[in-house]
Amino acid sequence: MSDIVYLTKVGYENLKKEIEHMQKVLRPAISAQIAEARDKGDLSENAEYDAAKEAQGLLEAKIAGLNDMYARARVIDESKLDVSKVNLLSKVKVKNLNANREMVYMIVSEKEADMKLGKISSKSAIGAGLIGKAPGDVVEITVPAGVVKLEIISISL
Repeated sequence: MSDIVYLTKVGYENLKKEIEHMQKVLRPAISAQIAEARDKGDLSENAEYDAAKEAQGLLEAKIAGLNDMYARARVIDESKLDVSKVNLLSKVKVKNLNANREMVYMIVSEKEADMKLGKISSKSAIGAGLIGKAPGDVVEITVPAGVVKLEIISISL
């Protein structure tokens, strides 16, 4: 994969910390589990050894994936963002015209998405539907529950 991953400064730092935690804490812990299981004797019938080796493989794959993401990551410079249209890091106040309800979403990368905090991925149906739109625009977005009609009220950072 060679796509650039756009992250906030906080998201970039969190990714770095996650990789370091896996490398410095989880990797040695799994190595210790493997050594302990190896000391128990016959490896051909040792379920603990097999489980620890499998956990090691999964961890190494996850570390490799996160290192790849980290290498492709670019921190978004908020000072250069245009607030006249929805972009990454935009806080968008919308009115759901179907439910007559106002909501605020922050458009972020897939890695930083957290619906509980109102952070939606730019690649989600709603996020992608809002990108490039301006206040006053009305967009119809197909979501799993049907079609939602949103009016963009305001954009900020």
